[in-house]
Amino acid sequence: MKYVDEYRDKDMAAALARTIAAEADTGRDYNIMEFCGGHTHAIFRYGVQDLMPGNVSFIHGPGCPVCVLPKGRIDNAIELARDRGAIICTYGDMMRVPATKRVSLLRAKAEGADIRMVYSSQDALRIARENPTRDVVFFAIGFETTTPPTAVALRDAKRENLKNFKVFCNHVLTPSAIQHILNAPEVRTMGQVTIDAFLGPSHVSSVIGSAPYEHFAEEFQKPVVIAGFEPLDVMQSTLMAIRQLNDGRAEVENQYTRVVTREGNLKAQALVSETFELRPSFEWRGLGRVPYSALRIREAFADFDAERAFDIETKPTGDVKGCECPSILRGAKKPTDCRLFGTVCTPENPIGSCMVSSEGACAAYWSYGRFRVPEHDETWEVTQEELAEELAEMEPAE
Repeated sequence: MKYVDEYRDKDMAAALARTIAAEADTGRDYNIMEFCGGHTHAIFRYGVQDLMPGNVSFIHGPGCPVCVLPKGRIDNAIELARDRGAIICTYGDMMRVPATKRVSLLRAKAEGADIRMVYSSQDALRIARENPTRDVVFFAIGFETTTPPTAVALRDAKRENLKNFKVFCNHVLTPSAIQHILNAPEVRTMGQVTIDAFLGPSHVSSVIGSAPYEHFAEEFQKPVVIAGFEPLDVMQSTLMAIRQLNDGRAEVENQYTRVVTREGNLKAQALVSETFELRPSFEWRGLGRVPYSALRIREAFADFDAERAFDIETKPTGDVKGCECPSILRGAKKPTDCRLFGTVCTPENPIGSCMVSSEGACAAYWSYGRFRVPEHDETWEVTQEELAEELAEMEPAE
């Protein structure tokens, strides 16, 4: 196949659906977690779940780095802009994520903080060059996909001796998160959701390759299929996972061969290794502290590390009590299990990160699936007054 339309062909989708229905063992269930929010949106946008037999279900994982970033790190960025006079540059998705007291970067900007949306790390470098008397902090976030561009920015800043440029590093690692999820009580305890297989992320794997998933496929005996983002990619990958489960195999298979190799992008990996090193642990929203799951800037680039320059300390923060984002991110609950979903929590008024991010599971349910799930009964309704009480109890006013 050469063109996008071919990956959305309805006749091929129907044929794949028949094959999946024929090969799925009616005596068992198949619970397959798609780690990436791009897959979640493809599943809902194109009705992939509707083409599956009743015993094949998709479980929505962490989705995107915006969803898993703890609020304390957003608080840090807001403080740098408000109290330290820094120019904060970050990607668009980060602007609307509610932090402590539901203050977002966008709200802080409206209140006078110098916070700017950028499309790339090179935009942040340009702003630093244009403002030599100001500290410019690039709020770097992302899985392995967006880490190489941040590494390029650090390398360029060092070459230019651009001392007013800093990076606030929040890059996290996919394999560590998948392993942490497999160790979670909700997954390993009988009677709860059991994850049978994973659809591995596409763009992440184009950088790191498929090899990093091999050790936990063997350790946890869970198949992993690297899947492309188009609906036929997802369906073919699902069939590959079902065949592995039927055969009793637990291997890493690569459906997305037009982009992903076993080794990945070696040049990008070398650049990341030159500029970053592993953190001993890092807090993920919904997962808690996950060992060796994130990156920090190496000593050789310390002059450009915002955490060193500003002595940043991230304080632990809680979530709104009624928000089920932590359980949704672990795959233990669905968005429709949250009583805030579709009531007070909508894309226009997001309470949790799963709704505010364009790749979050709640955003996918709202955009494509909310009319295909049973309506909440009246016991699930929550009023603005109840929400205000929960917010006040969790985050008392100063």
